[in-house]
Amino acid sequence: MTSRERILCAFQGGTPDRIPVAPFGMGRVSPDSPLGQELIRRTDILIDTWGGGDPFLGSKVPTRAEETGDTTSIIIDTPKGPLMRRHRRTAVTSATIEFPLKSARDVERFLSIPYKPPEVTTSAYDGWCERIGEEGFVMVGIGNAVCLPASWFSPEDFCLAWADDPEMVKRLTAVASERLNAYVGRLCQAGVKGFRIVGGEYVSVQLGPKAFRELVTPFDTELSRIIHRYGAVAYYHNHGNVMNYLPALAALEIDALDPLEAPPWGDVDLKEARRRAGDRLCFVGNLDDMEVLDSRPTAEAVAIAHERVLAHGSKAFVLGGTASGTYGERAAENFLALAEMVEGL
Repeated sequence: MTSRERILCAFQGGTPDRIPVAPFGMGRVSPDSPLGQELIRRTDILIDTWGGGDPFLGSKVPTRAEETGDTTSIIIDTPKGPLMRRHRRTAVTSATIEFPLKSARDVERFLSIPYKPPEVTTSAYDGWCERIGEEGFVMVGIGNAVCLPASWFSPEDFCLAWADDPEMVKRLTAVASERLNAYVGRLCQAGVKGFRIVGGEYVSVQLGPKAFRELVTPFDTELSRIIHRYGAVAYYHNHGNVMNYLPALAALEIDALDPLEAPPWGDVDLKEARRRAGDRLCFVGNLDDMEVLDSRPTAEAVAIAHERVLAHGSKAFVLGGTASGTYGERAAENFLALAEMVEGL
């Protein structure tokens, strides 16, 4: 099997010729370096790209920026008044210090913005597909519908909005879902064959099971069905403790789920996770990029990975990291050692 065939076999719930070993992206390794080229050639790499524009906000939105010292203010002029996001930079990092949505009035301001669908582009996707050929699998990364309220409110205000006015949050998520579905459909029509969906953890980590049923299940199930209608892959990312959510995640009709973090960084025991999720959903991950692959000696990393393989088996399983895309050269070398290990099983 080629890497692409091997990955798709696992994503379809099958047993490939060997367990795929899948770094997520190139991390901090240049794809043009000898190590990067070897990583692409010898592992079953997963690449995440951009599809163009903002499906939630759309295009041609009146926006202006103001710089004050280390702070950038982005103002969106809406028919019902301005929305502001402020971003501050330091010598070490940067962060949003004010979010545009703070109240129901701000939600009405957002919804008053005339919506024009953004342009989609497959240039990055096509470029990576051409570059790696059959040596891996390329997807377009998208946020799910709940990413709109979760990222436009502050984390605290998102939680408070759900507690105080859940109908408002559901309405905003429904609008986001409608826009996202159209955006994804256009990318599918343009030839995209895989999507990596992020955002579920906003709800599973911050809000709880009831919110997951109302803000994630209906919208992400519909999104998966649209992706499958075009014969593409629905690949889902959900950090954090997920054991109690596995039946609900499997019910989204997704093909694959990452990163299934093991203790102490998550709560996933592979055997019990498989029992809860059923036998169709492909598991991707269960190794920590930074704490295992980027820090442990190769022999130790390989031994941990071997335990994961024995615990799960080779059906519907891809050995990978936390899908953070932040790993370095040491983890890349360990990924190569894992690929050699599974070839010998």
